[in-house]
Amino acid sequence: MTTSAAIIANTFCDSVERAAKFSQPYTHYLLTGTLPADVARELNNLPFKTPSLDGVSGKRELHNDTRSYFDAAQMEKFPVMRQVAQALQSPQVIGKLEKVFGADLEGTYLRLEYAQDIDGFWLEPHTDLGVKKFTCLIYLSEGHEELGTDIYAARDKHFGRSPFLPNSAMIFVPGDNTWHGFEKRPIRGVRKSVILNYVTTDWKAREQLSYPDTTVHA
Repeated sequence: MTTSAAIIANTFCDSVERAAKFSQPYTHYLLTGTLPADVARELNNLPFKTPSLDGVSGKRELHNDTRSYFDAAQMEKFPVMRQVAQALQSPQVIGKLEKVFGADLEGTYLRLEYAQDIDGFWLEPHTDLGVKKFTCLIYLSEGHEELGTDIYAARDKHFGRSPFLPNSAMIFVPGDNTWHGFEKRPIRGVRKSVILNYVTTDWKAREQLSYPDTTVHA
């Protein structure tokens, strides 16, 4: 039986309360125990086909036709995705994120991507500034400790790397200095994560949203 949205919301909020804050090179946070353990395992084991890079990488949008989201069809097929989306849409979670991180989420939309990265994948440094008002990278797969998000002090100045531990997460509120990406390096197996964003009404790909007709509110 899939864990309820209420339990997921409580666990997520507890993790946010315990978040470790880092001020350099920009304000970001690391979470542990982000989701109930059974939920994290179930997400990691979802039977999505691993997409092919076809020798091309650098930006996720280069492979839009093979990306997966917590959209209406997938939430109907996989109840765990629906429960996670309901939790992250809830006023409880929105209020907690606004209070702890100072994010302005009122009137934004929930966007959740199920990311699967294979050998050859890399991401150029970018900030997420624009239509994304909040970014949370939830790591799922095991044995990928060295495959965390790369953090930059500037577009061309590598600073460090978050640890990629199962059911941990990295959070930041996008700004003009929130440079992050993924340096190309060997990936054994499939690097799985959930990319959580709250996006503005200017987000054009409505089909990617969990609730395209309903904004979030605290």
